[in-house]
Amino acid sequence: MVTVVVATPIEPELAERLRAVDERLEVLFEPALLPPARYPSDHVGDPAFERTPEQQARFTELVARAEVLFGYPREEPAQIAWAVRTAPSLRFVQAVFAGAGQQLAAAGLAHEELDRIAWTSSSGIHATPLAEWSLFGILAFTKELPRLSADKAARRWNHYPLDELRGTTLLVAGLGEIGREVARLGRAFGMRVVSTTRTEGNLDELLPQADSVVITLPLTDETHALFDRRRIRSMRRGAILVNVGRGPVVDEDALVDALRDGHLRGAALDVYVEEPLPPDSPLWELDNVILSPHTAAFSTHENERIVELFADNLRRYLDGRELRSRIRTDLFY
Repeated sequence: MVTVVVATPIEPELAERLRAVDERLEVLFEPALLPPARYPSDHVGDPAFERTPEQQARFTELVARAEVLFGYPREEPAQIAWAVRTAPSLRFVQAVFAGAGQQLAAAGLAHEELDRIAWTSSSGIHATPLAEWSLFGILAFTKELPRLSADKAARRWNHYPLDELRGTTLLVAGLGEIGREVARLGRAFGMRVVSTTRTEGNLDELLPQADSVVITLPLTDETHALFDRRRIRSMRRGAILVNVGRGPVVDEDALVDALRDGHLRGAALDVYVEEPLPPDSPLWELDNVILSPHTAAFSTHENERIVELFADNLRRYLDGRELRSRIRTDLFY
């Protein structure tokens, strides 16, 4: 038997789906030991939740038996390290976030601890909501949502023409599952789509051509501040920037300057250099910025999709096949 411990809040019926995957699985799921979800697909749970000493002892007992762990406990790096050192037989961890590699990197695990475990993320699960949100951001500025909102507030009735997406150029920076879905939607709107990846495509050559740029890149040494002041200024005047990747990929000060002086028409941001976004950030005050509190990936269907991915990975694990969405522990994505 392979013992699977559920360490993240999910619906009981989804735990039953995991039990039905294979008779060789022992799925341990005790909801009372997990922080209650505040909303559908909440994997952190109520921050006020605390286990009693008896509950903590029971949770430790369960984790210690795990060969497979579903979710990082409380989604905290320190809890990842605790789980690894509590469960000597742990060999496979399925995380529930696409960017789970960053949390894993912050856990401070030794090389031998990282190497004895197969780590997987939920990469790809969030492609639909993030791609839809990216196109929403582009449409909002193309169809002048800030002006419409201001006119409504002022009860102003003005007529003016609007731009179209058809025939404009969309640059997708990062062509993973999310980037491919952004590209597909862009083409459906009649946009010319170009792209770069971590290793392919000349960003400096493509940026001046782009009317819209969607960033879906992970955070690595290579992508940190990739969109610096020079590259932001190389974008076409009036371009739109959307970031659903990682905040530090963009130089926020340079972005603010380009938004203030009109070099960029607007920005739709789901991720930031510092999260939560500090109250004194100038991004709060700019009319040509749409802010989402790193929730654009959230969906009422998220848990179901993650459990579907995990179920497939469990079958692969039992059969000795390659797992989907493996985290590279040299790059942590």
